[in-house]
Amino acid sequence: MTSSPTDTLAALKASRLVPVVVLDDAKDADPLAGALVDGGLPVAEVTFRTAAAEDSIRAMADRGDILLGAGTVLTTDQVDRAVAAGASYVVSPGLSRAVVERCAEHGILALPGAVTATEIQAALELGLTTVKFFPAGTSGGAPAIKALSAPFGGVEFVPTGGVSPKNLAEYLAVPAVAAVGGSWMVPKDQIAAGDFAGIAALTRDAVALARA
Repeated sequence: MTSSPTDTLAALKASRLVPVVVLDDAKDADPLAGALVDGGLPVAEVTFRTAAAEDSIRAMADRGDILLGAGTVLTTDQVDRAVAAGASYVVSPGLSRAVVERCAEHGILALPGAVTATEIQAALELGLTTVKFFPAGTSGGAPAIKALSAPFGGVEFVPTGGVSPKNLAEYLAVPAVAAVGGSWMVPKDQIAAGDFAGIAALTRDAVALARA
C-alpha cells in the first residue's frame, strides 16, 4: 500500500494512532498486521532495530490492507531497503538531511525527529511541515509541543516515546499534534507468545481511547 506523502500523512492523521512495532521474527508480521486491522488500526511503524525488520515490512505490505512505515531509519541505505520492502513512510529518531532527501527521491513521506526550535527550522528548510517529536516524554511532552507550535504555526508533530493510555488524551488535545506513536497496544511479550487476539483487543481499546 504505497501512496503520495500527502495521502500518507492524511491517513496517519485519520488514524490518530501509530503502533510502533518491534519484531524479532518475521513470521509474526502477518498475524500482527491482521490483529491491527481487526482492531481497527490498519497502520504500523516497524522499527529497523532488528534483523527481521525488512522481511517483516515486506510480509505486512504484501497483505495490501495496512499502511506501513519503517522506523529508526538512520541511513540512506535503510531508506532504500525500507521502500523496496513496501514502506510508504520513513521515521527517524533525529533529523538527517541525507535521509530526508532520499525519501523525497523515492516520493515517500519522511518523519524525522525534531524536538528543538533549531531542529524544526532545519526540517522546514528541507521542505517538511510534519516532524516526529521524540523522545516525547523526556523532551517536555505536550506542553513543549504547545510552546513550539506558537512560533511554528504550520508545523505538525507526531509525539512518540513515553506515550501511554494515561497521557494519550493530553497529546491528542494539542491542535498541532497530527498523530501519536505508541507501543502499548503491541507489547513484545504478547507478540512473542502469539497472542494476536489479545493484541487486537488492546488495539480496539486504544482506538476507542483515541476517539474519546
